[in-house]
Amino acid sequence: MTVLQIAVVGAGLIGQVHIRTIYSNDGCCLQAIVDPAGNAAELAAAYQVPHFDSLQALLDSQRPDAVIIATPNALHVEQTRQCLSAGIPVLLEKPVATDHASGLVLAEEVQRTGVPVLVGHHRAHSDIMSRACETIASGQLGRLVSIMGSAQFYKPADYFEQAPWRSQAGGGPILINMIHEVHNLRMLMGEITHVQAMASREMRQFEVEDTVGITLRFASGALGTFLLSDTAASAASWELTSGENPAYPQQHDENCYWIAGTRGSLSVPTLTTRFHPAEQESSWWQRMTEAVPAREQIDPLSRQLAHFLQVVRGETVPRVSVEDGLANLRVVEAISLASTSARMIALDQQQIHP
Repeated sequence: MTVLQIAVVGAGLIGQVHIRTIYSNDGCCLQAIVDPAGNAAELAAAYQVPHFDSLQALLDSQRPDAVIIATPNALHVEQTRQCLSAGIPVLLEKPVATDHASGLVLAEEVQRTGVPVLVGHHRAHSDIMSRACETIASGQLGRLVSIMGSAQFYKPADYFEQAPWRSQAGGGPILINMIHEVHNLRMLMGEITHVQAMASREMRQFEVEDTVGITLRFASGALGTFLLSDTAASAASWELTSGENPAYPQQHDENCYWIAGTRGSLSVPTLTTRFHPAEQESSWWQRMTEAVPAREQIDPLSRQLAHFLQVVRGETVPRVSVEDGLANLRVVEAISLASTSARMIALDQQQIHP
């Protein structure tokens, strides 16, 4: 099998994770690093690969088999379109764009060129998410009633000092973090039809929000609540509970999603289920059966890269398409609008393929 040559555009936090993931996969190798920042040249030297200040400089000099784009959100559409024009497949970090309108332009370009783009919603490749979705699909929980979700953590000052765009318009935890949660919520509960939200920037006093309370209605009729904050010293978040990213200390006994149905409930990521057996009537007077399955730690980013290599080779289609990424972005935009307008926002239903 030919070893695919992959260039990484963006040498920040997630870009460096992608670089390390490339080195752990025998089916590909790092061809180049693209980033105008000074540390990117040092990083390229350390990995003994060429360094370019811009994507165009790379494309003028070399033709990689594929490109991973991990740059600030505002650059995603322009840089992906550059790759599409050159016929080069892309793994594009979420969000696909900073707004739905520009994302639509990108989706049209993907359709016109036929060049595949995989959106980096890596939790779609999570074993935990797959097993949670299987539990729900089995009917063990009955008809879905509700979900409570949390993404609360404390980002230190250097997170914003290293990338000031994170505290400015186009950044903020709604667009940076909540878009991951939206994808998970849609995989678990189905399409989101209405949102309400209230936001605060009281703690950090940034241009963007630091804490958001969200209410959701799903197409099934189920309801949800979600708390998002990057200034709350809490372990109730995917990063700190799932153990899928070794960079974060894992809180083994904590969950971040609590799903309830008419027959039982599911806590994620521990995958603890409590349910009334089929022969038993659902009642708060009846003790529920509890099951806590053993979990295997599998890196979803490694799985995502393996899937991307299959996409590049033409063996499969992207599991998370630009259209899927746009559906997530549309919900996130609705959350932002709801938080500033004090209105309930209705969304058209869109499809997702987890």
